[in-house]
Amino acid sequence: MEDRIGKFLIIDDEPDMCWALEHILEKNGGVARRALSGIEARAFIKSECFQLIFLDAKLPDIEGLELARQIREMDSKLPIILVSGYYYKDDVAVQKALEERLICGFIAKPFSTGEIMTAIQRWRSF
Repeated sequence: MEDRIGKFLIIDDEPDMCWALEHILEKNGGVARRALSGIEARAFIKSECFQLIFLDAKLPDIEGLELARQIREMDSKLPIILVSGYYYKDDVAVQKALEERLICGFIAKPFSTGEIMTAIQRWRSF
């Protein structure tokens, strides 16, 4: 495995959830940035390059899937994994987003280190 696994953007309004993801990513050689809102996330995406985004389904200023659509308009190839305690993997909205390639994966909260690392390996070259 390379020393660096990539640069990731974590978009979640819960600081503890951001910390957990940052800890997993950085412990495994990643670089992580956090955005607590859609506005902050869009600003980061305009100014920095990321290999993968972990996106919460519910943010205070925008729904996660709507933000995913906006991100797709900004960068059509940037992989987005929806991370949610609100949706389930078999939810119609999640399945539709996967089919439309709006998102490339889904991880339910709470998540494990293994789930995060598997997602990175699976969608590294999305």
